[in-house]
Amino acid sequence: MDVTMDLSYIVTPFFAWLIAGSSKFLINSFKAKQFAFGLIGYGGMPSNHSAIVSSMVALIAFKEGFEHPALGVAITLAFIVLIDANSLRNQVGQQAKAINLLNQDKEIPDLRERMGHSKLELLGGIVVGIVTAYLVHLVF
Repeated sequence: MDVTMDLSYIVTPFFAWLIAGSSKFLINSFKAKQFAFGLIGYGGMPSNHSAIVSSMVALIAFKEGFEHPALGVAITLAFIVLIDANSLRNQVGQQAKAINLLNQDKEIPDLRERMGHSKLELLGGIVVGIVTAYLVHLVF
């Protein structure tokens, strides 16, 4: 049994996260006309969540083929993450907005309202993930 690990399965999601996060920081900084350290985290273009999970889906497809059972598991996980990033986290953001309105007269810090991703931000992350996986696949 070969116990060596193909490092591409470790570096691909890391690079996807790094590329998506760096791109998001640059895009937000450009829009804000200043370094956007306060916007790091939730939401924005491209989605880190979709970049990470789609990079693994794509890498498994490139390396193992479309018939491999791991691809089905990766696609299932990706759907869960994408649905969560789009709908559930947007709902949490709406709840934060309502709570902030209720707490306007109190000395309570506002909750962060921007939590989820738009479909375009998810698509941007998916593209980053697929391209990252393809480039890592070429190198490894």
